[in-house]
Amino acid sequence: MTSIQVKLVVVSKPDIASLIQGEELLKMGDWDEGVPVDGCASHRLNDVRIWWLESGLLWEDDLDKRWTAATGEEVSEVIFPSRHSAASGRPSLTVHPIGIPHLAADDEIPFGGKAGECPPPNPRLGSWFREILKRGGDSPLADEFSLTLETSHHGPWLEAPCMFIEIGSTAEHWPRKDAAEILAGIIWDGLGLDGGPGIGEWSPSSGDKVAVGLGGGHYAPFIGRLASYDGVWLGHLLAGYSLPMKKPASPDWDPLTGELPQGMWTHAIDSAISATRLAFPGAEVWAYMDRKSFKGWQRQAIRRYLESIGTPLGRTRDFVAL
Repeated sequence: MTSIQVKLVVVSKPDIASLIQGEELLKMGDWDEGVPVDGCASHRLNDVRIWWLESGLLWEDDLDKRWTAATGEEVSEVIFPSRHSAASGRPSLTVHPIGIPHLAADDEIPFGGKAGECPPPNPRLGSWFREILKRGGDSPLADEFSLTLETSHHGPWLEAPCMFIEIGSTAEHWPRKDAAEILAGIIWDGLGLDGGPGIGEWSPSSGDKVAVGLGGGHYAPFIGRLASYDGVWLGHLLAGYSLPMKKPASPDWDPLTGELPQGMWTHAIDSAISATRLAFPGAEVWAYMDRKSFKGWQRQAIRRYLESIGTPLGRTRDFVAL
């Protein structure tokens, strides 16, 4: 017997930004009440499920497997509506993949996830970022909210392709209904609940490339500029802090011929590429580097390592017909 495949939207009721996105999504259609899962309510419409958790999201591992164990439905992807926190306090709408591939097993895990690993990124990431740019940019929020793409970070751990879609950045902004309406609309149309084909469905064709981003800060504006072009597919995005490397002490060290720098950076790259390949079967997975965010020896070491593992390093023209 073939299992039903469903798309799972996981809402955290204690997180007001998550809750109001879920509530706005619920208003948009004629949802049926589903069975409780792990003691938490659910709703169903076509092949989409909303699961209303009574807890936060970052430490709730294996939600895909837990849903399947309780319902018999296979989870094809997970969307996490959420809040976003930033020290700047600037209001924002943002999306990002998740994972902590740069942390070692004995490192502290401050915000959930599995050390050294990242779940498959949701293939919709790039196209939904463009929807945020379009819908947010055409809305009254445009002059107030930044419309951003974040790099891979935090938990939880799961095996289904997933991403977070968030309202930031402080308690003043999290309850904003106008922001929630925009993001809920992206989820609604993006998952095909409007009767359309959905936004960002992966179907490989000859020559399709997927970019794994390397470098830059947490918001990765350089990679965001690439992602703003129609047709660009994004996999995992690793900020510079997710590529920790220690330069060898020898003054004669040559990054092109000497030992590779120590650190979790090679493991993080391996994990990001592997998870991206799982999310995009049949794709050509390339790396895309924010070159200016690295020192020269770092760029050379990264290029050398990518070449050793057979991963091309592309420029904008490799992904976009300029």
